[in-house]
Amino acid sequence: MYTAHPDRYADLPYRRTGRSGLKLPALSLGLWHNFGPDRPAEAQRAILRRAFDLGVTHFDLANNYGPPPGSAESALGEALRTDFARYRDELVVSTKAGYLMWPGPYGEWGSRKSVLSSLDQSLGRMGLEYVDIFYSHRPDPETPLEETMGALHSAVQQGKALYVGVSNYSAEQTREAARILGELGTPLLIHQPRYSMLDRRPESGGLLDALDELRVGSIAYSPLEQGLLTGRYLDGIPEDSRAASDSPFLKSDAVTEELVGRLRALDGIAKSRGQSLAQMALAWVLRGGRVTSALVGASSPRQLEDSVSAVANLDFGADELARIDEIVNQ
Repeated sequence: MYTAHPDRYADLPYRRTGRSGLKLPALSLGLWHNFGPDRPAEAQRAILRRAFDLGVTHFDLANNYGPPPGSAESALGEALRTDFARYRDELVVSTKAGYLMWPGPYGEWGSRKSVLSSLDQSLGRMGLEYVDIFYSHRPDPETPLEETMGALHSAVQQGKALYVGVSNYSAEQTREAARILGELGTPLLIHQPRYSMLDRRPESGGLLDALDELRVGSIAYSPLEQGLLTGRYLDGIPEDSRAASDSPFLKSDAVTEELVGRLRALDGIAKSRGQSLAQMALAWVLRGGRVTSALVGASSPRQLEDSVSAVANLDFGADELARIDEIVNQ
């Protein structure tokens, strides 16, 4: 039987999520493409166990994570039963609804029927009575925002979610979502945007400013930019990398000589800080405290350990930040 490490809360910092009482670890584990039937179950459980031993108490999912869709939630459900049942109150489990999950007009987007049906299916796969955070995964251009936010509010009222969030919403959409939820009496807890040294849209689009004004938390996904900021591409495209596969998330033609040159320059700054490129990239996202948590994936416990080590140095000098901006904006 798995027994968690007694010092699991000793090192990883926890940050308050917006104005709520909920604290999240500075690094959270995303169960995206490394949790499914194509991966050995014991390897998946080893990652989850090591994460919890390191103080990573937040496991983030969505209904469509896998592949195939739903399998990541099923994998977590098995781990919850076998390893984490007695630690449930120490865990934050989040999931989302909005992307395609089943055939027909109700299998995606943001209608009340789709959102609440999806949540029921997610709870069934994970064997849970509730999730800690339930997200609208993307805005629905054809459904009134009042309906989608009303569905999130109902999830809380029904006891199936403790908090609610949004993901991939613009600054304007986030402000409106927060207004609607506030009027309903269910505050918007958190936003999950894509954010990294190479993707500054939450800054340029005013999203981070909006979250500061609303006092809403944030958790950044793809802080390592689909692996580009892990150091794997410093010498081009490895044969076993995501860019060399048929992944729709990172195409080989995106890894240009110019980009590789910039990655090498960033790696030089990381080395001067005593960090790997991945560690610096995570530290950059977490700098200054504007982002509550950064989501990382892991294919092994060792990779997860390397990511968690990033919190040892989250401070940047003004010259370092200026040099990073100069390299990225070349």
